[in-house]
Amino acid sequence: MNFLRGVMGGQSAGPQRSGAETVQKLCDRVASATLLEDRRDAVRALKSLSKKYRLEVGSQAMEHLINVLQMDRSDSEIIGYTLDTLYNLISNDVEEEEPADGSEEEHVQKPSSEDLAVQYTEIFIKQPDNLTLLLSLLEEFDFPVRWPAVKLLTALLKNLGPQVQQIILVSPMGVSRMMDLLADSREVIRNDGLLLLQQLTKGNAAIQKIVAFESAFERLLDIITEEGMSDGGIVVEDCLLLLLNLMKNNSSNQNFFKEGSYIQRMKTWFEVAEENLNWSAQKVTNLHLMLQLVRVLVSPVNPPGATSTCQKSAFQCGLLQQLCTILMATGVPADILTETINTVSEVIRGSQVNQDYFASVNAPSNPPRPAIVVLLMSMVNERQPFVLRCAVLYCFQCFLYKNQRGQAEIVATLLPTTIDANSISAGQLLCGGLFSADSLSNWCAAVALAHALQDNSVQKEQLLRVQLATSLGNPPVSLLQQCTNILSQGDKINRRGSNVQTRVGLLMLLSTWMTDCPIAVTHFLHNQTNVPFLTAQISENLGEEEQLVQGLCALLLGICIYDNENTLENYTKEKLKQLIEKRIGKEIFIEKLAYISKHEMYSRAGQKPQPSYSIPEQMLLDHEFTKLVKELEALIIKAVQKSSEDDKKEEEVKKSLEQHDSIVSQYKELIREQDMQLNELKKQVTALTTQNEQSQTTITQQAAQIQQLKDQYNLLKIQGKPVDSHHHMHNEAAQINGIQPKADMEEIGRLQEELEQWKKQHGILEGQLAEKDAIIDKMQTNQISGNKDTDDCTDNSGEPTAAAHKELETLRTLVQTQAAEISQLQAKKQELENQPAAITGLGSGDVDSDSALRRITQLESRVSALDDENLKLKGQVRVVTEEKESLDQQLTRTNNTVVILQTDKGKLQQEVMESKKEQDDLLVLLADQDQKIFSLKNKLKELGEPIEDEDDMESGDQDDDDYDDDEPN
Repeated sequence: MNFLRGVMGGQSAGPQRSGAETVQKLCDRVASATLLEDRRDAVRALKSLSKKYRLEVGSQAMEHLINVLQMDRSDSEIIGYTLDTLYNLISNDVEEEEPADGSEEEHVQKPSSEDLAVQYTEIFIKQPDNLTLLLSLLEEFDFPVRWPAVKLLTALLKNLGPQVQQIILVSPMGVSRMMDLLADSREVIRNDGLLLLQQLTKGNAAIQKIVAFESAFERLLDIITEEGMSDGGIVVEDCLLLLLNLMKNNSSNQNFFKEGSYIQRMKTWFEVAEENLNWSAQKVTNLHLMLQLVRVLVSPVNPPGATSTCQKSAFQCGLLQQLCTILMATGVPADILTETINTVSEVIRGSQVNQDYFASVNAPSNPPRPAIVVLLMSMVNERQPFVLRCAVLYCFQCFLYKNQRGQAEIVATLLPTTIDANSISAGQLLCGGLFSADSLSNWCAAVALAHALQDNSVQKEQLLRVQLATSLGNPPVSLLQQCTNILSQGDKINRRGSNVQTRVGLLMLLSTWMTDCPIAVTHFLHNQTNVPFLTAQISENLGEEEQLVQGLCALLLGICIYDNENTLENYTKEKLKQLIEKRIGKEIFIEKLAYISKHEMYSRAGQKPQPSYSIPEQMLLDHEFTKLVKELEALIIKAVQKSSEDDKKEEEVKKSLEQHDSIVSQYKELIREQDMQLNELKKQVTALTTQNEQSQTTITQQAAQIQQLKDQYNLLKIQGKPVDSHHHMHNEAAQINGIQPKADMEEIGRLQEELEQWKKQHGILEGQLAEKDAIIDKMQTNQISGNKDTDDCTDNSGEPTAAAHKELETLRTLVQTQAAEISQLQAKKQELENQPAAITGLGSGDVDSDSALRRITQLESRVSALDDENLKLKGQVRVVTEEKESLDQQLTRTNNTVVILQTDKGKLQQEVMESKKEQDDLLVLLADQDQKIFSLKNKLKELGEPIEDEDDMESGDQDDDDYDDDEPN
């Protein structure tokens, strides 16, 4: 321990040991000491020397320090010292201490700090297991281990990012362990974890995807919200930088961000109160990064489908509306206003819905003015900042991009019928800028007007109607004529800025205007001075600054040839080509035309739609115009090099093509008519198919009904019920369906035979009845004659009289019996007489109306019963519905109670988290205090003051003072 005391700065009498020797001694102690305390003290001493003797410690102790990480993993204190030492060696952020002694070896030229950091990083990652070991230390929760490990990984990524990224990429759970740092309750570790992830995700799309799918977006947005969004501190800035790393040039992550509905959460970032005038530097930085994040999602370089989807989401969630509010707000800093204009530009670019909304936005002025007019006022105002004017021009271009409705509205403000003298319109501002004395205003207005005509032949023709009043007493001139007049005057007009810039802007406007518009070409050629001016400009030998003007003049003259309809006799295609050949020469003309594409600003303007220049003089070419030049250059060269014979052949080809087109049109019309007929036939087929299906359904139903009636008939026959009612029912079904069953005919024959038998039996019974009546009459006559002789022969004939009375009673009983039988036979006879009529009706097929009415009555009663039953079921359903509604109300009340309880729980958890944060802050403060005490002790030791170190006290308690006294450092 005396040796370590000497290393740490204690006083000792004797010669001073050099730094390299001290480091060598400490490395030996780390390698050979058997006690953990000895190794820990030696590593702590190396940590204190690692800043002052960075080269010596790094060259001698690196291997020993890595061995400590592998062997002493269980002791967090020695692991923390080791990680701090490695961080001091590898990081460039650590300030090196100058050696205090004046020995010669200390004055030897050493490698630079950056070179040392890279070399030590290469040594450390030479074995990928070292980095895997370091990643595993991130799982340790102890602050002295986890925090230095995070800082060391960040330093490694800063020095050799791509190599370290490849090792991490193949390491199991490597990225997941880093993502867990964002959930650490200690803000120091969480914030340094953000810096680590920033370095990890730079330029590696694979790692960016992994981090995104580890719920990075959700966690980062939560942190931004917790920290106060745009009003937050540096942590919000770090989160936004990480989000930019994840999504810039990564369409997969952009799509994941959009599908996760995270765009909707961005709206709250831009809810800036108008009365909030506290625009701190950090808030400006945060809001600037937030706007950049929106622009990444809707950038024109993204795939068109992804951009349009993000634009749609921005409008639906109200993000565009919020951005327009900031755009029209007062007191917004210039750089935030500029970036907001650029952001709104890309949100509306190519989206008709967003462009229509932007056209409806008004500035909060009195009277209200459209936002487009207010922005154009800034663009043509030379006192506004240059970057702001560029942003407004870009916004106007994006508003008109693929927006023919917007183009028509802008051009309409220039037409005589729509001009309002009491208000300022966009067209008036553009004309004012086009003819002002400021060259930048001329250029911006010309380019803006050219975008109002881009790919819109209707508006190109409409713009020819615009008339301008030049001065009092002079007749008005057309806008086209005024542009050519200013162009021909050239340097005669004193302008603020570059005259070349003005002429380039006007030539771009004229070229865009006349492309694919033969009427505009005719108007241009009608002025006799225009063509001589162009040929003179092209043929002159001017300096490099004028070469672009010459190229544009050649382009404009080429458009006059290519889109010429030969309506003017003096300026037909052939005569213009002869003029070029005589005055200029075809080769020179083509060479001058190529000046445009060879200009340095041509390639710069063609890279992206947004005009981004550092100084106004660099604004010469427009992005859309470069695409137009690329299309026209080859066509113009071909048109100029053609001979008259080629032109004739081309005209013949055009005529044949026109004839072909007419034939094709006729066939198209015929095909259209046939399609209409085919559609009508398809409709008829569909109607017939439907009708056929309905008929089949009816037939099926009737067949089922017949089968049902047959089943009922068989059932009644088995049960032995009266045939009469059954036959009525069966006959009804047969007559309804138009069918006379064969079984009915057989039954009728059988019944007729049975009727004949009953008739015969009836005749026999009637004969017997007549005989009985005769006997009765005879008996009554005998009884009357016998009564007269009763008195005379009472005594003599008493026995025969009793016998006669008995016989008389018997006969009376028999008569009564016969009378009853006669009544029964008469009833049966009546029944049998009714049967033939019924059977005859069945045989002839007549409809029994009484039976049909009975059946209808039965069906109606059945329907009524079903309706009653249906009403009962509806009542039951109503009761069940009311019960369900009451249960739903109870469930809602229960859910409200649950929400209240969850809110209380969240508040309690937040209080717990705040308590934990306060404890962590206290721990950090204690650690800082210990560090300060330690540094003060070191200073006292360097000044030679004797002071007893805590480590020495601990070692003294262990009775381990067996070493010799060493010399102080």
